[in-house]
Amino acid sequence: MDGLVPVTLTAKAVEEVKNIMDNKNIPEGYSLRIGIKGAGGCAGFTYMLGFDQKKDTDLEYLQDGVTVLVQKRETMYLLGLEVDFYEGADARGFTFVKAGEELPKI
Repeated sequence: MDGLVPVTLTAKAVEEVKNIMDNKNIPEGYSLRIGIKGAGGCAGFTYMLGFDQKKDTDLEYLQDGVTVLVQKRETMYLLGLEVDFYEGADARGFTFVKAGEELPKI
């Protein structure tokens, strides 16, 4: 871990990630992976969350007891991103917020 924290998690997101890890049979040694899917450019890309094992090309850091993995080459696309967890009558899921705008729930 080298001190860089490109993505932050809200308290609600941390709570939900820990809940998933404790109750959904996530294998030992797996961590939360935050990344992008797509090529960028005009087509853009979408943010993704999952659970994975650390790779040599990953940046790894700890936030509130959750180990987070980000591919180093994706760091510039993720800087300033905040992951939140929304739970309401209309929807339930993780949301991504960057530069004051809310992005689609997954």
